[in-house]
Amino acid sequence: MSFFRCIDDDAGVTLPAALRSRRGPLVVDMHCHMIVEHAEALANANKPAEPDVAHRYASPETRRESVAMVQRIGPRIRTTATRLQDMDAAGIDVQVLSPAPGHYCYWAGEELGLEIARRVNDGLAGVVAANPGRLVALGTVPMQSPRLAVQELRRCMGELGMRGVEISTHVNDDELADPKYHPFFAAAEELGAVVFLHPTGFTHGQRLARYHLNNVIGNPLDTTTALAHLIYGGVLDTYSGLKLCVAHGGGTIAAYPGRFDHAWRERHDCSAHCQHAPSHYLRRMFFDTIVYDPAQLRALAAQWGAGQLVLGTDYPYDMAEPDPVGFIHRTGLPAQDRDAVLGGNAARLLGLDADELLRHARPAAQA
Repeated sequence: MSFFRCIDDDAGVTLPAALRSRRGPLVVDMHCHMIVEHAEALANANKPAEPDVAHRYASPETRRESVAMVQRIGPRIRTTATRLQDMDAAGIDVQVLSPAPGHYCYWAGEELGLEIARRVNDGLAGVVAANPGRLVALGTVPMQSPRLAVQELRRCMGELGMRGVEISTHVNDDELADPKYHPFFAAAEELGAVVFLHPTGFTHGQRLARYHLNNVIGNPLDTTTALAHLIYGGVLDTYSGLKLCVAHGGGTIAAYPGRFDHAWRERHDCSAHCQHAPSHYLRRMFFDTIVYDPAQLRALAAQWGAGQLVLGTDYPYDMAEPDPVGFIHRTGLPAQDRDAVLGGNAARLLGLDADELLRHARPAAQA
């Protein structure tokens, strides 16, 4: 059985015949995850007893549900055979693989953190090499050591041919705006690396333990907190060429920017370190489409422009969008905007050749 709902099964939308026959626009999934088993094994052998944020702020009921979910998705998040079948069923040409958030391992010492990151990156690069034209990868870096993070970022972009890296919205107890992370952002800007900002729950989630709230609320909240620090702290003035892509529709800040702009206008502590209102910086970012509600995605397109939105699924987790292509069509966006969101924007962001990817993903259609 396919992970995704078949795109033609949705009675609420009739897709064009060109898309049903796989002759439509390029479709790129910018937000999906993979676990590299030999990296996971090294991390598990050294992981401290103190649980990470996602487990620390989870009730017993939520933990049981999450364990069952992880068991269900095991083959899909660790292998490619079912993954490729699911992509075909959903009409997705290319997945941009990101490490599963559990691969961050910022708790590790510097050398262990680097070794885990190298295993993850080598594993993802091998999977991409075995599936040319269908899979692209973002790597991971040991952010607990900015020096080694820069070193591994350069290896990802050079030796491994990756398009960027995924990082968390916090590093242990530190904000990303801390000056010690400036060398990482400087290197990412220099290399043209995409930085995919993906949370792991809210760091102070004492009230979010039940009902999976540290994911439902905590993930967009931690993203919003990280972006607020990067903006108000002036980091995005210093590194104005940074390519930021933000998970889960940009969190709360992308849907509620007026409050942040108002604070910048009215309060010196919110304007002293940054040159522009927060919405200025948000317009430079890319947001994925994982918002579940077509009306909210239309609002994001109206606020920031359809050119800043990239299709995402969160495959293969249970919070994934089950009908990603149909979801974009249900927004009612104009055809040109839909095509851009489905894959054109991601190809532009990542520097991919859309025609070449279509030849790999749909050889029969291109004949």
